[in-house]
Amino acid sequence: MKNEDILNRWSVEKSAELYGIKDWGNGYFHISDTGEVTISAPVNGKTVSVNLMDVIKGIEDRGMTMPVLLRIENLLDSQITRLNESFRSNIKKFAYQGSYKGVFPIKVNQQQQVIEEVTRFGERYNHGLEAGSKAELISALGMIKNTETLLICNGYKDEEFIDLGLNAIKMGYQCFFVIEMPGELDLIIKRSKALDVKPLLGVRLKLSSQAGGHWTESGGDRSIFGLNTTQIIEVIDELKKQEMLDCLKLVHYHLGSQIPNIRDIRRAITEACRYYTDIYREGAPLEHLDLGGGLAVDYDGSQTNYVHSRNYTLDEYTADIIEVVMATLDEHKIPHPVLTTESGRSVVAYYSILLFNILDTTRFDTHALPETLPEDSHELIQNLFDVRNVMKIRNIQESCNDAVYYRDEIRQLFRHGQINLRDLSLAESIFLKILKDVSLLMKKIKRIPPDLEGLDNALSDIYYGNFSVFQSLPDAWAIDQIFPIMPIHRLNEKPSRECILADITCDCDGKIDRFTDIHDEKKTLSVHELLQNEEYFMGAFLVGAYQETLGDLHNLLGDTNVVSIRIKEEGEFDIVRELEGDSIADVLSYVEYDPRQLQELFRQKAEEAVRTGKITAKDRRRIVDSYEESLRGYTYFER
Repeated sequence: MKNEDILNRWSVEKSAELYGIKDWGNGYFHISDTGEVTISAPVNGKTVSVNLMDVIKGIEDRGMTMPVLLRIENLLDSQITRLNESFRSNIKKFAYQGSYKGVFPIKVNQQQQVIEEVTRFGERYNHGLEAGSKAELISALGMIKNTETLLICNGYKDEEFIDLGLNAIKMGYQCFFVIEMPGELDLIIKRSKALDVKPLLGVRLKLSSQAGGHWTESGGDRSIFGLNTTQIIEVIDELKKQEMLDCLKLVHYHLGSQIPNIRDIRRAITEACRYYTDIYREGAPLEHLDLGGGLAVDYDGSQTNYVHSRNYTLDEYTADIIEVVMATLDEHKIPHPVLTTESGRSVVAYYSILLFNILDTTRFDTHALPETLPEDSHELIQNLFDVRNVMKIRNIQESCNDAVYYRDEIRQLFRHGQINLRDLSLAESIFLKILKDVSLLMKKIKRIPPDLEGLDNALSDIYYGNFSVFQSLPDAWAIDQIFPIMPIHRLNEKPSRECILADITCDCDGKIDRFTDIHDEKKTLSVHELLQNEEYFMGAFLVGAYQETLGDLHNLLGDTNVVSIRIKEEGEFDIVRELEGDSIADVLSYVEYDPRQLQELFRQKAEEAVRTGKITAKDRRRIVDSYEESLRGYTYFER
């Protein structure tokens, strides 16, 4: 074999580098020797791997079709363990005198299965929940099994919300009301006296510190929640007046989600500890410091302070928190508090993968062009054809400009009826061939002309995926969030195409054209040629945070099928739960249709068609049965 062939041979290692799976996978995702993505999870002290293609086969053998949201219980368990053990380790290392009790914010993923598993895996660490609404509080009260865990109540609180929390306190729950708005305290005091329950109170600080990233406005003077210094003093004075200052035991702040820079985190902790110190000096018997959320996920694997990454490890995060709190409070001889973080994204992001198949492609390729044009070809088409023959590296920009000019003029001719459709098709093919030639020449020059940057992106394929961006990856559309997306098989083959992804909604925004890259964002994704009669499967990874909660019914595409698996010690897996995705009847009922009424209306129309002789009675039965079967069917594409 030639040395050149050896150098050009593709390998799974090259695929791993191309898609960055080792950088963003957090040790959970790898590529097997056979070129398929595997999931690696800790099981009873050892790492066990299962093949994603085997999981897909198990799902399809049970009658479920793509798209599927796959949840891997082991990864949720592992993330909760890693967070708590990191705090435990650094608490011991620094001789911190307090403890750590984390809470999971229900808003990050409100699905019943998720909250049930968070509380189950978190029970041994006294890992609790954060609720920001009455519905979330009711969910939390039903799910929490261990009353040693914390239940943090944020958000607007009406009388019913407060009564729920006070009754929980009476039952033994450690349920804290975090005062976020000045008017909340009076109602809490009133209801606590009416129910004869001593409340557990916290105050949310409005820090001047701000963090970078999408959620920078969560902090700072213009943040919508939290108390300023004057309002904090008013709360303290009112509690003193009511002889209830001993109820104030927690200080809380929230800097924002997905904080990429550790310096922002340290700065906010330092400022919060100054508040903690002075509130403690006012006589409040503080015991808890709640640092809110912000622990980021490295979506692109770059380990930088880029918005989709983070420039710190989990151990650096927990160590910095403990170090700053100790340094600030020890100076004033204030006891170390119980530390709480409301880490949600980092806990559940890795736990879910959106699996989908590719349905079709659009390729911007050209058919073979004739060596010469027909004699009756329009002069402008001939001029466009001649551009190819004179194009060289030194005149690449000029040639491209000429081609664009002639193409636009030819389109004008077609609009005015001066050439026909076949002429236009020939001209478009010539123009596309010129762009392909330009793309090849550009690989030979060092400095690409500015007007030609992005040409390769414009020539990339469109791969149509069986999913809805708006339902399953809403942040990719709404806030330009980047998720790792890649093929999950054939990774021992060299990908020969570049593409963007389109979903099956009829919306021009239903696409993904920004992809992870360790150095920068990529505008296209490397993929393989589709094979005849063979499915091509892809996965969108790290989608466990917010995506299910924020998804909408664009084009009435509903929730996908959901499958939860548990990886076992012997290298196999159990499918522990299956949830069928929304049927068409389900999503129609969400938008106020009555499926039974629709059935009756359609039956009447079918009967009218029988009466007028358009169909037979036998046709009517088949058509009505088909309509009713479709109502029960999946909202996504089915082979």
